[in-house]
Amino acid sequence: MIPLRDTIPARTRPVVTHAVIAANVLVYLLQVAQGANVDRFIYFFGLVPARYFVPQIADYFSTGEQAFAWISFMFLHGGFWHLLGNMWSLYIFGDNVEDHLGPLRYAAFYLLCGLASGLSHLLLHRFSNIPTIGASGAIAGVMGAYFILFPRSRVLTLIPILVIPYFIEIPAFFFLGAWFVMQFLNAAGSGGGAGGVAWWAHIGGFVFGMGVLKIIDALPGTGRSRTLGRFIPRAPADRLQVIRPVARDDSFDLYATVSVSPHEARNGARKMVSIATGFPKRLLRVLVPPGITDGSLMRLKGLGRLTPDGRRGDLFLRVAITGPAA
Repeated sequence: MIPLRDTIPARTRPVVTHAVIAANVLVYLLQVAQGANVDRFIYFFGLVPARYFVPQIADYFSTGEQAFAWISFMFLHGGFWHLLGNMWSLYIFGDNVEDHLGPLRYAAFYLLCGLASGLSHLLLHRFSNIPTIGASGAIAGVMGAYFILFPRSRVLTLIPILVIPYFIEIPAFFFLGAWFVMQFLNAAGSGGGAGGVAWWAHIGGFVFGMGVLKIIDALPGTGRSRTLGRFIPRAPADRLQVIRPVARDDSFDLYATVSVSPHEARNGARKMVSIATGFPKRLLRVLVPPGITDGSLMRLKGLGRLTPDGRRGDLFLRVAITGPAA
């Protein structure tokens, strides 16, 4: 199953999430540039449990180097697909959590989740000399927070069966709950680190993310994140949108809403629209013409309900312009 996006739009641009993604990509390029020295690079900047519990190894590293590894390990990855999978998950779930916490608290939250995931792995593999790397633990914390904040959200998921792509919406609580159970089963069945995957780091990050979110929400805010948020532009309308057509009276036509930004309304846009009726979900390309106004209707012929004589009604998309004019 490949998650494509969730169904809750972000109110503002997730600047911290985008900055974290950019930092991970840059560090990965630096890592690749090491060539034959990449293993040494990873050992130095990765989180190696034995460096903290085996004195003969710890003596080779300064206090600053030992401390810095707790941050740097979150930005290293074992390969391109490892990086892509992590960053895609952060892209899907991070924007809404950042929306809820604000940029400053979210940045601190992300780093704390990464530290907690590293600690959970460290304590269970104290004498391992294998570096732990990756943003998975920190992102697991973000997913844990999303699990608490938006359990009723849905995750649009691609399931490729042979050459046919199927699109289904999976409730977020089920998608993330199943992910967590899989981490636990893998950890229990492999000793927690088989195949180079730090399963307990994922589990620790997810649980910590759920718990610390409750604590952060209970603390009185300083207002700094809210003040900073005023200078962050609103998020643009999603290019991939899920619509839920409804019928009016006894008509065979269906009606739904598609969102566009003021910029897209002026200049036109292409949208990918997933119709959330029936199985499998249908995915359509919709061209929004330039100069369209709020409340305008776009007609998609033959996508309505089936009539008694075997024909189909039409699908009408109402355009909703969201966000301030730029």
